[in-house]
Amino acid sequence: MAEPAVALANEADMLALGRRLADLARIGDVIALEGGLGAGKTTLARGILEGLGLEGEAPSPSFAIVQPYDVPEVKLPVAHVDLYRLDHAEEAEELALDDYLMDSLLIVEWPDRLGPDTWPDALRLHIDIEPNGARRLTARVPDAWTERWSQI
Repeated sequence: MAEPAVALANEADMLALGRRLADLARIGDVIALEGGLGAGKTTLARGILEGLGLEGEAPSPSFAIVQPYDVPEVKLPVAHVDLYRLDHAEEAEELALDDYLMDSLLIVEWPDRLGPDTWPDALRLHIDIEPNGARRLTARVPDAWTERWSQI
């Protein structure tokens, strides 16, 4: 599995990357966003949602845990998930997240809350904050994303 890195100087770069990912995303994909508090996971998710046609700002799903978006609001159905508030993987069972994969794109913040083996075919994007405030995104690119990632 390839692990390319991308330098992102600012929020505009993060949103632009999200819009490029939106052009490549498909129903059944999982985009897993990892990184510490304030790293830019929600900003990247907002860029993806913008790229899929969402007008206005997408709220963080921290409180609701799952924020669904449907056509015509976006080009393809999306479930934006924030697992930060979960203490145990078992708590996610009632969310039935895998059910979304039948007809939606799944964007998951804090996927590590479910364990390292959840969604092995996910595009995993880890965001680190550099000392200068810029971001460094490292991607774990599964086979299903190899060709698409080369278009980023």
